[in-house]
Amino acid sequence: MRGRAEGEAGIGPGHAALTRSLRQRIQGERLRPGDLLFQGESGGILAGSVIRRVWRGARRVVLLPYVFESSAGRRVYDNRHTRLAKWLNDGIPPARVAEWAGNSVAVLLATYVRGVYGRLPDLKRRLGAAGDLPEGPGVG
Repeated sequence: MRGRAEGEAGIGPGHAALTRSLRQRIQGERLRPGDLLFQGESGGILAGSVIRRVWRGARRVVLLPYVFESSAGRRVYDNRHTRLAKWLNDGIPPARVAEWAGNSVAVLLATYVRGVYGRLPDLKRRLGAAGDLPEGPGVG
């Protein structure tokens, strides 16, 4: 957990279907705060090798072969980067994304500024509607 004290959880949005599925598992297993959602053989934390093996198998099942062979989502942690970049590209304010990520805005923007794309036409339209863009060459 980035930017948080030990034991402090972050709260951010999740996909509705995934949230429902996790809540059903929590209820079905009668888990309490502090219980592990997925446990290793001896009831402890899953081994990293198990997580990597399951992740690789899941990627193989759901991705096209050329995507599977690429670096896209190769590590579980890559999903964090994908999600944060998507939120920024969707126009969610950086302060909100940083809060969800447990980062400062400065760290978030320094890390993801090159991954934000496709917003320039919308920004130009909004600035133009407000009368804040100069007329002349190079405006389009």
